[in-house]
Amino acid sequence: MAGSRLERFGTVFTRVRDLMRSAVIKPIEKPIWYDVYEAFPPKRDPLHVKPHTRLVTKKQETVSEIFYREDEVRAKFYVKYGTGPRPLDLSKSNFVSTCQRFVDQFTELKSHSELQDSALFEEAEKALLKEGIVLRRKGARPVAAESRDPVLELKLTDMLAEQQSVSADSEESPNTP
Repeated sequence: MAGSRLERFGTVFTRVRDLMRSAVIKPIEKPIWYDVYEAFPPKRDPLHVKPHTRLVTKKQETVSEIFYREDEVRAKFYVKYGTGPRPLDLSKSNFVSTCQRFVDQFTELKSHSELQDSALFEEAEKALLKEGIVLRRKGARPVAAESRDPVLELKLTDMLAEQQSVSADSEESPNTP
């Protein structure tokens, strides 16, 4: 029970002793330590003393922000490309996200060249494209409109209108032998 006063009055020994006297605990169920404690009691009874708390206003510590160089690259990557079409697969321990591959490529290029960050960003894009990783800009359509199947462009209302016109035509011209 939260806020119980029982733990503040008496010791564990006195509570167990009183429970044995009132026959709540049978003598054969008494704890192993009971006989030892009864034979060799402590010099001072262990009492619960509530610690004194002071109301002192602590000086608020400022935590410095931690930024790594690759965090800027990651931020630019996510602004330009977003998170991608698929969620990250964290169930695999060796999974490396597209963003992490980009950051690794960027840092590798930066260590070998003296180019500006914007030029390195483009070079990292080209390097990933050579590896077969296609980066799609945020909001861009994943497939070009010309290559899409025209059946996918049909609307339900158009399909129903066409079906009704076909059924009306078949009713007007009955098949007579």
